Amino acid sequence: MAQAVAAVGRRYLPRGWRDFWLQLAIWFGFLGVYQLVRGLTDKDSARAFRNALTVIDWEQTYAHHLFELTFQNIAASSHALEVAVSWTYWNSEFTVVGLAILWVYLRRHEHFRRFRNAILFANVLGLIGYLAVPTAPPRMFPGFGFSDTLGSIGGVNHGSGLIQLAANPYAAMPSLHAADALIVGLTLAYVCRNRFARVVWLLWPLWVWFSVMATANHFGLDVVAGVAVAVVALAVVHRARVRRLLSFS
Repeated sequence: MAQAVAAVGRRYLPRGWRDFWLQLAIWFGFLGVYQLVRGLTDKDSARAFRNALTVIDWEQTYAHHLFELTFQNIAASSHALEVAVSWTYWNSEFTVVGLAILWVYLRRHEHFRRFRNAILFANVLGLIGYLAVPTAPPRMFPGFGFSDTLGSIGGVNHGSGLIQLAANPYAAMPSLHAADALIVGLTLAYVCRNRFARVVWLLWPLWVWFSVMATANHFGLDVVAGVAVAVVALAVVHRARVRRLLSFS
């Protein structure tokens, strides 16, 4: 039995079982840190609501419109679209990111380390943001017209026991959904060999950004901050390549 397991590792795992378990330990270790930060930000709900009201006031003052409401109304116009944005919100951050990382690890391993490091660094920056600027999401402000639409698939919503246990309710700024979607989209578009797949992955961040606003889970400024986090993470991880590009310019 042990020999069969070892043979599977040699055949399918680029660096064997030891490295595979190491990568799992890294991810679950980060999850533990995330839960620690979640516990700290949960204790500052008043500040999170004040920060969100500041974002709303900024949008109303300078954009003269809460365009997240426009996205939510577009999604609400079609049940299929509402289900699609809900599915995207629930799955883009962990399911899609996890499967993308696993696929790159198994099939494009030469790109795995930078991909992993970009995701981890972006999420570390996001955790710092959650501590520095805890921000309530739009769905917590029904008085402005927002509503929590995430009961569209399987009856799962933010009131579900597992979601309340695992999710950070004040993790709106920056949007790690937006950051991770950009890193995943650009990386997969780069490493995939199929042209259609490349186009799909290039469009993936745009769809995720729309979805997180259409479900009233992030403000536009949260998304912009998430994009900035992703750009910084990618620039740091790929700094040698960035320096070469800058030297040519």
